[in-house]
Amino acid sequence: MKVLQLVKTSVGATWALKQMRELVKLGVEVHVALPTDGLLIEKYKEFGITVHAISYSLSHLYTSCKRLRQIVEEVNPDIIHSHFVLTTFIMRMALRADKRPRIFQVPGPLHLENIFFRKLDLWTARKNDIWVGSCKWTNDCYASNGISHDRLFLSYYGNDRMYEKSQVCNKIHKELNLNEDTILIGMVAYMYPPKYYLGQTRGLKGHEDFIDAIALVSQKYPQVYGICIGGPWKNGEAYEQKVKRYAQRKTDHIYFLGMRSDIPDLYADMYCVVHPSLSENLGGAAESLALGVPTVATRVGGFTDIVIEKETGLLVPPKDPDYLAHTLIDMLEGKYNLVKMSECGERLVYKMLDVKNTARTIFDIYHQIV
Repeated sequence: MKVLQLVKTSVGATWALKQMRELVKLGVEVHVALPTDGLLIEKYKEFGITVHAISYSLSHLYTSCKRLRQIVEEVNPDIIHSHFVLTTFIMRMALRADKRPRIFQVPGPLHLENIFFRKLDLWTARKNDIWVGSCKWTNDCYASNGISHDRLFLSYYGNDRMYEKSQVCNKIHKELNLNEDTILIGMVAYMYPPKYYLGQTRGLKGHEDFIDAIALVSQKYPQVYGICIGGPWKNGEAYEQKVKRYAQRKTDHIYFLGMRSDIPDLYADMYCVVHPSLSENLGGAAESLALGVPTVATRVGGFTDIVIEKETGLLVPPKDPDYLAHTLIDMLEGKYNLVKMSECGERLVYKMLDVKNTARTIFDIYHQIV
């Protein structure tokens, strides 16, 4: 079986790359069409994936469509598998007369939460278009908008079993010269500026809500500090500075550690970690659960697939820092068995999100639709 994958970046989206790697091991001839200016290109080649250069651009739609048609003619795949809204839209525009199966594996629910982009997705689809949601919320949304179950599948983007618990103790405490009794509550996420065209006024990952919640918690428990890890996404430097200024106005109990490569060591020093996203698939919750760290997440998107209330973690409403603060205070006051929840979360994540298993699901979907 020959499959052409469409990916809009060769800098990120390692989740798509790892899935392709496993599909190659299962005997699929994998081709990928993506920009070739990123560091991951050599990884694609190393894994036995044939690379085809393309630039996806709405401002140069004609050129993008023409190049994609050239690649499809050259490869002649059995299936075309797209991983982004942009690549899916260009695929559908370029290949309107093409009858072969086309998969849109939906990496996150953001575009479905906006009526214009949701309708655009549905209106541009044809009978040979198939959706693979990567969380239950996404599939429920498509089903409620009239997509039949024979065109709708579920498969998570998996990962390697790469999260090994750190043996390093008190790394953040030592780095920031904090007392041993200081309690650290973490947030690990890139800083995504608000998408104003979607009506957002705060960043997608909820940094402002995290800051507000820590400000409230630290008023009652002064030994609590918030730790933000992660830098700006793409051209988000101005937003990063805006977030830091916001934190300075709200509280002196927030530290920003920026981009780090020692995430497991930092997680090991946290009392718990918060994922206050406004929209999300599984997001960073998969990472914190895999590392056995008590996890709090907003009740959005795919978070609810793995953060099961009072079983693997705790859920809070999005855009509600007061509720988040009260939940953190309840945790600090011993109202939940955090050890038991962390152990359950770790087991669930490794069972659900092993990339070998998730890629096998995609492999089975291929055979079902061909």
